[in-house]
Amino acid sequence: MNDNDIKTLPQVHAFLDGTRAVEFSVNTQSDRYDFVRRTLIRLAYHTLSKSDKGLVLSFLVHVSGYSRIQVKRLAKAWQKHGQLRPGTSAGNGFSRKYTDADRRLLAELDELHETLSGQATKKLCERAWRLFDLPAYQRLAGISVSHLYNLRRSSTYQRARRKFDKTRPVTNAIGERRKPQTNGQPGCIRVDTVHQGDQDGVKGLYHINAVDEETQFEIVCAVEKISERYLIPVLEQLLDQFPFVILSFHADNGSEYINQHVARLLKKLLIELTKSRARQSNDNALVESKNGSIVRKHLGYSHVPQRWAPLVNRFHQDYLNPYINYHRPCFFPVTGIDAEGKQRKTYPYEAMMTPFEKFLSLPRRSQYLKPGVTLKQLNAIAFAITDNEAAKRLKEAKHQLFKTIAEQENQAA
Repeated sequence: MNDNDIKTLPQVHAFLDGTRAVEFSVNTQSDRYDFVRRTLIRLAYHTLSKSDKGLVLSFLVHVSGYSRIQVKRLAKAWQKHGQLRPGTSAGNGFSRKYTDADRRLLAELDELHETLSGQATKKLCERAWRLFDLPAYQRLAGISVSHLYNLRRSSTYQRARRKFDKTRPVTNAIGERRKPQTNGQPGCIRVDTVHQGDQDGVKGLYHINAVDEETQFEIVCAVEKISERYLIPVLEQLLDQFPFVILSFHADNGSEYINQHVARLLKKLLIELTKSRARQSNDNALVESKNGSIVRKHLGYSHVPQRWAPLVNRFHQDYLNPYINYHRPCFFPVTGIDAEGKQRKTYPYEAMMTPFEKFLSLPRRSQYLKPGVTLKQLNAIAFAITDNEAAKRLKEAKHQLFKTIAEQENQAA
């Protein structure tokens, strides 16, 4: 670089402030060392105060490409010896005693003996050399225990010990892996979890959605978290809201349902637990379709903090669940046989009805009801208000729910 016009500290100041132009060129290490030496001499580095020395060092860092530590080292070397010369690297100064063959031999020994402690492995090497006269172990017989672990960390050793196992399938004895069979009666519910969004890495609340396979009777609950402490009480509440006896509980293979705590709860209630089969994506398709047409349609995808789960759960119980079960029509499949003798499902308009109407259409419907629940009570709920009034109440309650959450969250922020 052309720095002939930088001869004083004010000129160094001007350069560091960016107000003085300097012409740069690529230099070798010897040239850079010579530049550092000439700069220290020209600016009389040894006579400067501590603050001015720092200014000169900053200048050298900018133009030499060296770190500040390296520049300080060079300045001290110049003050001590009066000259700067690039040194030659002497390497690490150690010759390699243990070869790759020794590392592979150690890997073979560890493989045979299932990787014993360092002391035990050293003893085996000594015995192999001294007692059994195996010349390959001569160098390993004199290795220190600490360095033995260094050899174990080497890439040669790791490659020799590396092995691959086939992926082992997860075996979980909880629940039977099969498609539930309703046999034309209600009480076989399918369950899934819907997450209400993340925000800044913070999880929102969860909706537990349960749909009866035969009648499409649906119960939605909200829970803060899907751990045992929060989930089990909500599951009990969910099962209690169905008007008929629950016979089976079907879920996918998520650990929130396929665990000992849920299994004990269902066993206590005499409810069979089943789970989806591998490569059978339709096993839980009914509830997954309801996740979109019911939960996402009314609750959306936006983040709702977990602390609002009790309020949202009350909204589900008082407004959403009565509306979808007593006032919202659903398509129901009708199975027929085509010309090739295969079963085909159609969804005719005539078969559309509410889940409660579907339940009323079942033969011997009264025998499926829970003790204490009567058809008169259910009819009173179904015809207390019209479908339009139920939808209006749901819409107003939903508006008030999100308004309350938004106002409280804005105040907290």
